[in-house]
Amino acid sequence: MIQAVFFDFNGVIVDDEPLQMKAYQEVLGREGMTLTEADYYGSLGMDDVTFLRAAYGRAERELDDEQLGRLLEAKTAAHRKLLEGELPLFHGVVTFIKACSRRYAVGLVSMARRTEIDHVLERAALASYFEVVVSAGDATACKPDPSCYNSGLELLNRKRGEAHIIPLRADECLVVEDSPPGVRSARAAGMRALGVTNTVPEAALREAGADSVTRSLADWTTDAVHHVFDTEWGKR
Repeated sequence: MIQAVFFDFNGVIVDDEPLQMKAYQEVLGREGMTLTEADYYGSLGMDDVTFLRAAYGRAERELDDEQLGRLLEAKTAAHRKLLEGELPLFHGVVTFIKACSRRYAVGLVSMARRTEIDHVLERAALASYFEVVVSAGDATACKPDPSCYNSGLELLNRKRGEAHIIPLRADECLVVEDSPPGVRSARAAGMRALGVTNTVPEAALREAGADSVTRSLADWTTDAVHHVFDTEWGKR
């Protein structure tokens, strides 16, 4: 039975994939580089460091550590500016996160920088609902590598151990993802996966291994999670 739910961040909680792309285009444009939509969406699952190194690699340009640090800060600043005004959270996601927190352990696993995650969670008053957060700084490899979700489960079980609660297995965890690399990461970690078509079509998520796919988390409740992922009907 599902005992924990891990959420991805960009494209699942906050509707900012287009804003992430725009921030990168702005920052790389200042360096005389072009970033296409295909370049951006072909790099889903990467953290900022890997993304920038890949962009410079495509342009056959060198990127030293000083430049990398400067670009990281500039991109985060550009992204934050684009988030000014009403926060673009996906419809229904706040309600679903809160409902999950009442029934399951809840975590967040993302390749985003922790400063960007914290900024959104604090503005949305969601930080307290996540027992563990894994960000780019905690990961040893980008999605679709399973290490980030493995780390999320290890952190969660460490907390459970401190509270004298039985640890969870990977197959007791559900992951909510919007990208094929994210789904593959979850499945490689031995977890179930719910794909959300916020970023890519249903077929791409199913091909990556999503157990179920939805158009919106507004259509989901914890009873739906139980029905789809815990019952014999859901295992067919």
